[in-house]
Amino acid sequence: MNQSLDFQPALLQRFDIAGPRYTSYPTADRMHSGFGARDYAQELRRRAQRPDEPVSLYFHIPFCETLCYYCGCNKIPTKNHGRSAPYLDSIGQELRLIAGILQTRLPVTQLHWGGGTPTFLSDDEATRLMDMTHEHFALQPGGEFSIEIDPRKVGAARVAHLARLGFNRMSVGVQDFAPEVQQAVNRIQSVEETREVIDAARANGFSSVSLDLIYGLPRQNAESFSRTLDQVIALSPDRLSLYSYAHLPHLFKPQRRIHADELPSPEVKLGLLGMAIERLQAAGYVYIGMDHFAKPDDELARAQRQGQLHRNFQGYSTHADIDLLAFGVSSISNVGDCYAQNAKTIDEYTEMLAFGKLPIARGVRLSAEDHLRRQVIQRLMCDFHLDLPALAARYGVDARTTFAADLQRLRPLEDAGLVVRSGPDGLRVDVTPQGRLLVRVVAMQFDAYLHQPREQLAQPRYSRVI
Repeated sequence: MNQSLDFQPALLQRFDIAGPRYTSYPTADRMHSGFGARDYAQELRRRAQRPDEPVSLYFHIPFCETLCYYCGCNKIPTKNHGRSAPYLDSIGQELRLIAGILQTRLPVTQLHWGGGTPTFLSDDEATRLMDMTHEHFALQPGGEFSIEIDPRKVGAARVAHLARLGFNRMSVGVQDFAPEVQQAVNRIQSVEETREVIDAARANGFSSVSLDLIYGLPRQNAESFSRTLDQVIALSPDRLSLYSYAHLPHLFKPQRRIHADELPSPEVKLGLLGMAIERLQAAGYVYIGMDHFAKPDDELARAQRQGQLHRNFQGYSTHADIDLLAFGVSSISNVGDCYAQNAKTIDEYTEMLAFGKLPIARGVRLSAEDHLRRQVIQRLMCDFHLDLPALAARYGVDARTTFAADLQRLRPLEDAGLVVRSGPDGLRVDVTPQGRLLVRVVAMQFDAYLHQPREQLAQPRYSRVI
């Protein structure tokens, strides 16, 4: 599958609207407090009836030593490392509650620690969390076990310890190497300390290293970002994420410390994106989708070529549609017919667990139509191709009638050259090379919730697609 991009600035500007990132469908803003711990426990009991099917685990470690001003994650800035031990006590309680419901050690083929900064934990605390995980779940040989790394606080010895714990993939935050940009966002990080972590990962058998970049940060310009791209390409990561900075200070208080007049103009920001795409593709990276690039021999690229790519709350994944059990404050699980999110504040999270209650704050139960449309959006986001008759047949519905309104909404995008329809009744949809950066806009046409009558709609707040 050729996933090359045709960068068309005029098209990108025309369709640069706000929309979901589709790490889930229904999207997280559709969850509600009417779904609670009892509903989630019911789904877990059903899941326990399939003890041989593997699951994915996610652990959220919210603590950070320093506050990056651009960050929109659920995090707790603190230099007090004494806060992590009580938090692990709570995760241990959550693990025991879940294990008590499951009554079986489910096999695990994918595990991820995110944050915050997971390496806020000491070596002993990281060992403790992994030991608790092994107690209640069966981590499988050859599984994908990944962790997010802040190279400012991690050296070669720490990487070696993480390898001994079983981690074999890491994601390294960079964002930008330009000193003036780093100063503006309060993240000072050298190329040398980043290289040390990457070299240590390779020396200790990590099979994949991913770097994160952000375009649209304050004080960024073409010259400085070009130097950052040179430095990143020289580090030769297996994967790259290229995120658009969304300036939403009304939602994320740390962003109020960013001076809006220092942000690049929309035209400059778009130019940064175009330059990055050109440089990464010239360096041999394959466009996976959304913000992600990978080397052609990386597992993500192979999965995409084989039509086995999947998308979940951690981004793109090679594990197709397996249940995700998430632990820690604010984390979101996807089990069976539901999404379930833990309490968003650490006080509420720990208090619910102290009373022996699953810390579920909200969730949503998926309908049959939700399952169908989730598959439609998954295939768009992962394959840039839809075979609507084949998908509809799996769910026992007629594609022509079920998607009549969606295909009607697709016409302006078809006229603009973002998609091409083919087959009987135009029920096969391909996203064109010039439409791939706007795949979120294409997916939005199949999102039933976005097209309900106005009075029924919640008022979600999304970032812009570019």
